[in-house]
Amino acid sequence: MSQQLILKNGGDVWHTNNPANRLGESPIYRSIDSTLHWTDIHATPCTIQILKIEPRTGDVLGPARILEVPFDPITVIRFRRDVPGSYICGYKKGIAFLSEESGEVEVVKELLKEDETGLTMNDGGVDPQGRFWIGSVDLEAIDAQQSGKEYGEPRGKLWRYSPDGSCTIMESGVMIGNGMCWSPDGKYMFYNDSGPQAVWRYDFDSKTGDISNKTIMTLDGLPKGVMNDGMINDESGNLWIAMWMMHSINVCSPEGALLQTIEFPARCITCPTWGGENNDILFVASAQPIVEKAAPGDQGGHMFRYKPEGVKGMPTYEFAG
Repeated sequence: MSQQLILKNGGDVWHTNNPANRLGESPIYRSIDSTLHWTDIHATPCTIQILKIEPRTGDVLGPARILEVPFDPITVIRFRRDVPGSYICGYKKGIAFLSEESGEVEVVKELLKEDETGLTMNDGGVDPQGRFWIGSVDLEAIDAQQSGKEYGEPRGKLWRYSPDGSCTIMESGVMIGNGMCWSPDGKYMFYNDSGPQAVWRYDFDSKTGDISNKTIMTLDGLPKGVMNDGMINDESGNLWIAMWMMHSINVCSPEGALLQTIEFPARCITCPTWGGENNDILFVASAQPIVEKAAPGDQGGHMFRYKPEGVKGMPTYEFAG
């Protein structure tokens, strides 16, 4: 007998951004001061938003602090474990450190050269040992896919940046590199390529940071144009995947079976994160549609909160450098 899909209502907007984010992304929670941080990639200039919350309930405590970053679009942020007030982040062409106080950016690794047109950096994450991973997007491959043209292998890549400053290409042939997470036991790494609507699962060597035995889990039944975007997991190993253009977070087993769908009143759900004192509150970023106009009543560009019953999430790891 097949398992019945569970549908849940994620609720209305929890925090209203003023103005609404154009592309809210990469939310992360810091327990030491109970703050939620995220980036609006397409704001002019790009912004980091920092919101104080009550750790038990997740209620908002005061207005968000908006940090302007007049540099490049900041595509992903993670905390640095031993450098308070500093993020490691992705920007259009590489990796940088970013001051939480001033917004000052220090480029640490340029990954895309000037002649590599049609490519941009995108989402990333930190593994349990404190290494930073970041992937790129092949914009020309996306255009070819949407127009039905032949293109060949996408040019996007996935990099691993270690605290000692070494940087290694770990995967190629990526179209739209997006969310990633690691299984609770640290044996597997999961990575979204949104172009083919696939989750890639690898065996993960925690000592070396190497990945092997790539398995492709295609997310069947998704309408054309829907993308599996940001991704986190819970203590049971289930994947919580933001579904761009689908109003939802889809919860899947580590094998790719769809377990439940949590629906929100925003078509473009971008990325979730766990937070709160027990790591059991889901905070969800969203965006306004990029191409078409938003439908009446669409609440994209604001933040959502959802508290699932009996579920705790995995922590957001911090860069060890």
